[in-house]
Amino acid sequence: MTYSVGLTAVLVLLWLTLSGQYTLSGDYPLVIGFGVLSVVATVALTARMRILDRETVPILPALPLAMYWIWLGREILAANLAVVKLVMKPEIDVEPRLVRVPAEQRSGLGHAVFANSITLTPGTVTIDVEEDGFLIHALDTSFTDPAGFAEMGARSDLASDGKRKVL
Repeated sequence: MTYSVGLTAVLVLLWLTLSGQYTLSGDYPLVIGFGVLSVVATVALTARMRILDRETVPILPALPLAMYWIWLGREILAANLAVVKLVMKPEIDVEPRLVRVPAEQRSGLGHAVFANSITLTPGTVTIDVEEDGFLIHALDTSFTDPAGFAEMGARSDLASDGKRKVL
């Protein structure tokens, strides 16, 4: 029940934001009726498919997820600067590496957040997803620090379920 109420609230806010329909004058009742119908149909279909769960409606970890986005933004900025510094040298001296990074997230959402975060960070790309980790291509050996991947993994797990303590 909590997930259906949360999904309904998010869909109503999204619809109001995107449609801009806030009054009932003119043709707007028809438009608002279609909005209500689409929200009700979406919630009913997700309930019927039995996919209303923590991963489908990640409302509870919203604050940890927002904090993770802020942290990830800083990491992306730092990685951008490191890549620019690396490639702007007169003699480009890069040493690409393939590394295996363990993934200890408790959910599929945590795995997806972690893999996408690695790929979003300049200088690293998630190449292969395995059961216990990822195969990562790094532009240089300086981007293969295990402690950095471990911190990102722990933070992505927290962002996906809000239950693990941040490092």
